[in-house]
Formats: sequence, C-alpha cells, structure tokens
Amino acid sequence: MKAAQDLRGLLAAGRLVQAPGAPDPLTARLVERAGFPAVYMTGFGATATRLGQPDLGLMTQTEMTGLARDMVRATALPVIADADTGYGGIANLVRTIEEYCQSGVAAIHIEDQTLPKRCGQLSGVSLVAADEQARRLRAALRARGDHPMLVIGRTDALGVHGLDEALDRARRYLDAGVDLVFVDGVKTIAQAEGIARGLDAPKVLSVVDGNETAALTAARIEELGFDLVFYALSTLFSAARAIADTLDALRRDGSTIGRAGDMMSYEEFAEVVDLARYQRLEKEFG
Repeated sequence: MKAAQDLRGLLAAGRLVQAPGAPDPLTARLVERAGFPAVYMTGFGATATRLGQPDLGLMTQTEMTGLARDMVRATALPVIADADTGYGGIANLVRTIEEYCQSGVAAIHIEDQTLPKRCGQLSGVSLVAADEQARRLRAALRARGDHPMLVIGRTDALGVHGLDEALDRARRYLDAGVDLVFVDGVKTIAQAEGIARGLDAPKVLSVVDGNETAALTAARIEELGFDLVFYALSTLFSAARAIADTLDALRRDGSTIGRAGDMMSYEEFAEVVDLARYQRLEKEFG
C-alpha cells in the first residue's frame, strides 16, 4: 500500500512524474539507481524479454502479475503496471484487480481493446464499445475497494477512430471514476497537444522512441499539463542494441575486449544486484 500512497503523493505535488519502462526487475533497479521517482512495468517489454515475441496479447494474467511481484520486490520505487484488458470477462477482470492489489504495485492501466489485444502502436487494433468499457472500469474500481492502488483508464481509440473519439472515451472513463486517463498510440507532437487541450483532468502520456514525441522534453510535457509520462521502450531498445553490438564484436573479433568500455564492470553489476547485502548475511549467519 505504501507504494500507491507514495505515487499519489508524487502526483498531488503537481509536478510531472517520469516513469521509464522496465521489462524486468533488473532494469527496474537501474531506473531506481538513475534517480527516477517511479518505474513502468511494460507489457511490450515483458513479452519481449520473457517470450522473445511481439506484444500481441501473448502474456497471461499470471505471468504479468508474477512479474509485477518480482519487480515490487526488486525496487523501492512505485511500480506502474500494464494490466492489458484485464484478461477476460468481468470475473477475470475482478481477479486481475485483486492480484495486482496483492502484488504491491502502485497503479495499473486497463485498456479498451478487444481480445486478442495488441501493442497500441500497431495497426489492426479493435475496440470494445465505450459504454461496455466504462462498465468494466466501474467493476474494476469496485473490486479495488479502499485499496490505494490507482486505476488508469487507457483508450486505444486514437489510431482507430481519431482524436475526438479518443477524448470522448477518456471523458467517459473519467466519469466512471478512474484516477487518470491514458490515450495510447500517440505518435506526433500535434496529437499530444490535442490531448492536452482536450482533457482537463489527470492524464498520462507515453513517449515511444522512433516517434516524433521523443523530441518532447519533460519540461514541455509538464507544460502541456500531463501528470505522468511513460518512456515504455527506451531501456529495452537500448539494451537490445548494446547486446547485439557486443555479440557482433565477439563474432567478428573473437573477443569482447573492444567492448569493455561499453560494459559495466563485475563490481558495478554486483552493486546493482545488491550482492553485498547477501555477503553480509552469510558472514553473520552462515
């Protein structure tokens, strides 16, 4: 519960909360070490690192909530988790809320795609009716009860029906009682500005590398009026490139010596995973 209360406090302070994406607990630790106030558990990244496959709704509820628990254990930061569509009907959605509350995450977002869902940046997205999604969100909020975990209503309507429909759905989800709204699939600065103008409410922006929005600074995003920003794929794409470059060098040169300056040392990595804590325990009790 403390993580959710911490996140609520950050949002209440009126400053933009930056939450870089983490596909795994190790990356979550690195986000914390870098000094960010929160971390985003990305479903895209989870699917890539666990399955080596694209974000097409392949991860199950138990896989996602298991990852959430691992990430909460790994970092003191508030974890904001992707809960996809809730993984089924109303009963499945209620269980999803209960599992995420028990996991210790600070917030989740629930989207309005039909099953099977897919990454909001892709074409071919299909949506449930707005009224149906509003009912589902009300059920999620009832399942949450008095637990402080925040529920974010996400809509993927921008790429399917355009900005007006996305704004209309976001307002409906606010009326249903969600804590923040999240219009996903933003690719241009003009779209981000349109969302900012159209929603006078707590809101989320997701910045995806390779899109025009990557040029937006945190200061500009805050100026637009967003409360929370995800950088969902930045760490994943950076890590994938670094790994690929190291493997290319090893294959080409037969050694990684030329990449040494781009790697953490053993000692640095041991600090990230908190090896010293376990060494102290072994020394005292082993």
